[in-house]
Formats: sequence, structure tokens, C-alpha cells
Amino acid sequence: MSSVEVSENTPLLGNSVTPRQESVFKGRRLACAAILVAESLERMAFYGLTSNLVLFLNSEPFYWEGTQASQAPLIFMGVTYLVSPFGGWLADAYLGKFCTIACSLILYLLGMLFYPFVASDNTRTFLCGEQLAFPVQPSECLSPNITPPANVTCPTRSPYCGGVIYSSLVLVALGVGTVKSNITPFGADQVKDRGPEATRRFFNWFYWSINLGTIVALGVIAYIQQNESFPVGYTVPAVCLGISFLVFLLGRTVFITKPADGSAFTDMFKILGFACCWSRVPKEARPKPTLLDGAKVTYGGKFPEEKVEEVKALVKILPVFLALIPYWTVYFQMQTTYYLQGLHLRIPSTASAANSSSSQQMTFRFPAAWLSMFDAVLILLLIPLKDKVVDPMLRRRGLLPSSLKRIAVGMFFVMCSAVAAGILETMRLDIIKSGGTIDQVFGHDTYYAADLPIWWQVPQYVLIGISEIFASIAGLEFAYSAAPRSMQSAIMGLFFFFSGIGSFVGSGLLAIVSLKGIGWMSSHKDFGNINECKLNYYFFLLAGIQGVTLLLFLIVSVKYDKQPRRQRIGSQRHSLSNS
Repeated sequence: MSSVEVSENTPLLGNSVTPRQESVFKGRRLACAAILVAESLERMAFYGLTSNLVLFLNSEPFYWEGTQASQAPLIFMGVTYLVSPFGGWLADAYLGKFCTIACSLILYLLGMLFYPFVASDNTRTFLCGEQLAFPVQPSECLSPNITPPANVTCPTRSPYCGGVIYSSLVLVALGVGTVKSNITPFGADQVKDRGPEATRRFFNWFYWSINLGTIVALGVIAYIQQNESFPVGYTVPAVCLGISFLVFLLGRTVFITKPADGSAFTDMFKILGFACCWSRVPKEARPKPTLLDGAKVTYGGKFPEEKVEEVKALVKILPVFLALIPYWTVYFQMQTTYYLQGLHLRIPSTASAANSSSSQQMTFRFPAAWLSMFDAVLILLLIPLKDKVVDPMLRRRGLLPSSLKRIAVGMFFVMCSAVAAGILETMRLDIIKSGGTIDQVFGHDTYYAADLPIWWQVPQYVLIGISEIFASIAGLEFAYSAAPRSMQSAIMGLFFFFSGIGSFVGSGLLAIVSLKGIGWMSSHKDFGNINECKLNYYFFLLAGIQGVTLLLFLIVSVKYDKQPRRQRIGSQRHSLSNS
């Protein structure tokens, strides 16, 4: 049985056959390394843009409200993941993975180039126009405990430069989403003929590389943005993305590539449409297969049996993806509401000489975005341990849990993270009520924080890091391994698509709890203050939703694992026969 398709372009470096099993990457190291380096640099650019986006929009000269500044990255990440299936379709139907990734990186870079100009005083006015004046608020609008009368209107300031910022975010999101849906299966394609062990290890190191880029972005780029200059801080990510593009292009000589061979999404919609129409035929005129079986040639349809079986495999995977939506909703709080909470906690700083006479005034030095590094560092440390020690030991004893069981464990830990954030926010608000606030200076802006160290946020970030090791990596592995070969890009795109839905759910919930009737996130006294909000209620709401979903997911995963083993083996054999 041939391990590589005749239509695939395979460099000589990958053609050597070695019976030794000590290195599953033998002959493929250079191709894998190029993908891992390109992805790590791309993640530097991505987190260089998003890690301080809330602070960037929340401060001078933009002064977006806390809810608006938190919604922007949530909407951005939502669009990023929602376009992933389109990226998979484009690669499968027309361009192939390599060309699709290369074109998407160009689009990505064009969007990134807006931000150094938007951040610069010399070019921002040309792009965004003059700054808007702050509306004068009636006194009835300033009390957090009194609902304004019906005849009183509380004016709001529309987000300054909102059109340019959202347009560039959408441009970047289109590039990121298309890259995301293709680079993961493209990387796995480099070792697919080495067996599932090679695929599993590639996903571990792929995720390790993602977090390496994340740490550099948070450790270096975030520091430059907050303490030195946003224009320079947004130029560095653009440069990183340009280098990533060059590395990926240079890797063309060693990559295993294959041309576009048809879109699984196109076939899927045709089969679903035919099956629904065919179901209208009287039941007496046909046997009693499932709805989708009606599209098979053997049941009077017009589609090959293997194509219908692939669509049925996809339908069985969808409940797992749906159950992951609340997980992603909590996960994306790390760059939004967790970050906003951190800005209102006491952050280590160096007092300036000008302000040394006041014990209440501090000059900010420690970037709040560095708290996200606890998540990334934990992953960098634990993935090699998991890959080299824990997984081999569990496998030898037959105790290695399935990907679905690992996803369930990840859901539990992310729920605990939301609970920890809610408890901390309750403590923070109690301290403010009893002891007042301290001033924290971020450039030209002052935040009114509780006298509670930001290190109290570490547990919620650590818990999210642990959840990623279980849920996110296992989700990628499940999406790739459960998919028929011809639908791997499509299913990987759907995996990210449902991640995007989770981000939009978070943004929608923020909008709902900001309504006057609820008021959990309504504060117009200043445009970054959350001290009169009830962010803790929002965190507990997320934890409750995740808890209910976890129970439902356990039911779904048990049903999936109980599917006839023979059925799954048959699908895998069919996939291998096409390899």
C-alpha cells in the first residue's frame, strides 16, 4: 500500500524509508521545523496585536469604555475563527494548503500594517480624523445606584477611530482564520505516513511552538507597548509576520504538498440537500436507512457510499464541537475581562521621583499582559513532560485517556478558572468598598485599583493553562484523527469555527449584562472603570454555563466512544486506502 498519493509533490528529503522507530520525524525534521518556526513567529504577531488591545483602546486618545474595549478583541477573535471553514474550503477546492496559507499571510500582513499608523500621533488624524469631545453627563447618569428618569438621556461617546480599527481587525482576522484552518493539517501532512504516534507528537510540539511565540509576544512586545511606545510595539509584530511569511516560502522546497482535489464542504452540502429532498419520498417506496443513507447510490441516491459515510462521520463529530463553545467563551476572557480585571489590581511598579511624595500615586512598570505568560509558560514546561514521560508511561500501562476524556478534564479546569476569577473580583470589590482605591498610572491614564496584589490572578491563569493542555490539544487531535482524510481541512476549519462562536457568545453576554435592566457592566463615570460594575456575576455566570455543558459533554462523549469500533476502523481503513 502506497503511503503517499501519486499527485502529491514530495521532496527527496521525505522519500527515504527507515525501519527504525526511534525517530518518527526522521527525514521530515526540516519541513516540520519550518512550519513550527513560521507558526511561532505568526503567534508573536497575533498576540503582539491582541495582548494589549484592551489597554490601547481604553487609553488616550481613544478612551473606549471597558465593555467596548473588551468586546473588540472578542469580536476580532470571533471573526478569526468563523472564517476558518472558508479557509479550509478555499484550500481544498481551489488553491491547495500551501498557496492558501501564503496568500493569507499577505492579507494578514496588510491588516497588521495599519496599527503602527493608527498608534502614531503623526498619522492617526489622517486615518481617523479629529478626536471626539466627551459628552457632558447629567447628574442623574452619574449615580450607580439610581436609575435615570425616563425623560433623562445619558449620552455616550462613540468609539474614536472605530471604523478604521474594526476594518483592520477584520482584515487581519480573515488572514489569521484562513492560516489557522490550514497550517495545522498542513503540518500534520508532513508526518501523516508515519502513523498516529507521529501525528500526536507533532500536535504536541506544534502547540509548544505556539506558546513559545506567545511568551515572546507577552514578555517583549507587550512591555514595549505599555512602557515605551505603542507605534514601536505594533511595528515589531508586523516585522515578525513578515519573517514568518519568508520562512514559510523558503520551506516550499522541503514541504510535502498536494494540489486541491475538491472541497468536502461542497460535497457535504450537496449530500445534505439531496438527503433532505429524498426524505420526502414515501417511506413505503424505500428501505429504512438513516436520513443521509438516502443519498447513497445503493438506496437510489446519486452519491458514492464512501462520500456519504464521510459526511456521516462529520455529523457525529459536530456535537463535540458544539459542547466546546462554552469552553472557548471562558478561554477568551484571558485577553479581555481577565486583563481588564488586572488593570484594577495593584501592580508592581517603580515610583517616579515626581510622585514620590504621594504614597497613593504609582508609575506603572509591570505589564498586566504578563499574567497571560503563566498560562503559556506552564504549557511550555508541561508539554515536553507530557510528550516524553507521562504519555509513554500511560500508554505502556494501557491507561492513556481518549481525546474526549482529556477534553472533559480541560472543561473542568476552565470552569474552575472562571470560579477563581469570580471569587477574586468579589474580594476586589469588597476591598474597594471598605478601603477605597489607589491610583495606577498607565502612560497618561490613571486607573483606580484595589489595594490587592495582581498575583491573586495567577490561579485563574494557571487553571486555564492546565485546561489548554487537556482540552485544546486534545480537541485538535480529535478533529484531525476523527476526520476522513479528504475532510481534514474542513473539520479543522469547523473546529476553529465553533471556537469563534464561543468568542461571539462572550461578546454577546457582555453586551447583555451591560444593558440598563441588568447593569452588571454599566459604568459611565469614566471610560475604563469597572469598580461600580459586577464583573464577578459575569464570571460566575460563565462558570455555571460551563458546568452544565460539562455534564452534557460527558453524555455526548460516552455515546461517541461507544460507537461500534468496527465502524470507526472501517472509516480509518477507507481513509488509508485513499492515502
